[in-house]
Amino acid sequence: MIDWRAIDTVLLDMDGTLLDLHFDSHFWLDHLPRRYAELHRLDEATQETLRARIIREQGTLNWYSLAYWSRELGVDIVALKREIQHLIGLRGDALDFLQWLKQAHPRVVLATNADRESLALKLPLTGIEQYLDAIVSSADLGVPKEAQEFWFALQDVEPFDPERTLFIDDNAAVLESAREFGIRYLMGIKQPDSRKPEKELEEFIALDRFARLLPSELPYP
Repeated sequence: MIDWRAIDTVLLDMDGTLLDLHFDSHFWLDHLPRRYAELHRLDEATQETLRARIIREQGTLNWYSLAYWSRELGVDIVALKREIQHLIGLRGDALDFLQWLKQAHPRVVLATNADRESLALKLPLTGIEQYLDAIVSSADLGVPKEAQEFWFALQDVEPFDPERTLFIDDNAAVLESAREFGIRYLMGIKQPDSRKPEKELEEFIALDRFARLLPSELPYP
């Protein structure tokens, strides 16, 4: 499926790509609204209002900022995430894929919308950092991956040739943004959340397993 001799850089999303999106789906749509109502002694109707408010920020830096939501809601978002941190885990064969990439030696960069507080929580629990050459958060660049400005800023801090780059992400809007920028090899994820049905990405190849990308032998000596 991929000619690895044509790839110098692999850009990887984190949540929904390397990590199971179930943790985030459950936290933002169930755990946080419930705990917010409990902590502020509000009725159940408040939970639905909060869900709608969270969804309205989708695709913006605020959507991904734990500091923003802590400030706006008057709760400690990191502490609430730690209450269910046992749900944080890798997707399927993501670890096998990262180990293979380490042997194959393309440059592997985590390009994520997760902010540094999210990374500080998840990286130690998953162990993926040891397989990455660099980690770039959209919070560092001041613009989310959905925007063209992200890719120009990313290229400034982590130079890559779009024609020789593979990018994998579960978000169709982000993949479309990457395609507009000119990244040649783009792939989505068929089931980002292990507790939800598979989804189809009309314009992108969607992976069910990373193993489908791997050749029978390493591409480099």
